[in-house]
Amino acid sequence: MKSRNLKSKLLQIPILFIFICLAVVMLLPIVWMLLSSFKPDNEIIKYPPTLFPTAYTLKNFIKCTQRIDIWVYLKNSFIYSFGATIPSLLVNTMAGYAFARYNFKGKDIIFVIFLATMMIPFQVIMIPSFLEVHALGMYDNYAGLIIPKIAAAYWIFMMRSAFSGLPKELEEAARIDGLSEFGIYARIMMPLIKPALVTLIILSVNGNWNDLLWPLIITSNSKMRTLSNGLALFVGARTIEYGAAFAGAAISLVPMLVLYIFGQKYFVEGQATSGLKG
Repeated sequence: MKSRNLKSKLLQIPILFIFICLAVVMLLPIVWMLLSSFKPDNEIIKYPPTLFPTAYTLKNFIKCTQRIDIWVYLKNSFIYSFGATIPSLLVNTMAGYAFARYNFKGKDIIFVIFLATMMIPFQVIMIPSFLEVHALGMYDNYAGLIIPKIAAAYWIFMMRSAFSGLPKELEEAARIDGLSEFGIYARIMMPLIKPALVTLIILSVNGNWNDLLWPLIITSNSKMRTLSNGLALFVGARTIEYGAAFAGAAISLVPMLVLYIFGQKYFVEGQATSGLKG
């Protein structure tokens, strides 16, 4: 038995080594970007490149705050990211709950139509979405940024999968005890899918935080632009301000890193359990 366990552990070493190598490959560009934000411009572009700066400097961060109104962009990114995510928790979980726990006419057809929308690239619906938002008077304000991003077929699919894994005896017992349908959803079912909810929050906030195209389309006032739009200003037609761009990217990375650190336990569990049951 001991020799079998030892052999099993020895076989895991190459697999572990491969995963470590993959992690290093994936993290190296991020680490290089963070360290480069403290380098002078001439050191960033020199060849051969160096990982650690010879002299640390904060000039890139100072230049970044002088070049763009980064605090306004940060505020807009927070409002856009969390403003779209918080109502999406209610909308997408209620839709997923209805598809998972109720039987109604045309349910399967409607769900297939929802899934079919996932195959449509955003570039196809970009112009119709802009025209609709503009016609509703939501152009160049937070409503135009947030409202179109609240509901998404992927989130509904994920919530449906999470709710489908719960036993029906829970809601049947709650109905016998006289709990309302909304009470069953809010007080019984929602706490049981916490990993899926945290996964939705992290992925939705991260996706909206890094979104470049939609804020660029739906806003024209620089005071309404997000941090992703602000960082794009460092890339010109003939020059790229590498130092300031890396400094801005480092500032942009911190909130998402903090969000993932606090939610990683539930995020990993949610990724492992959500979406496995159709």
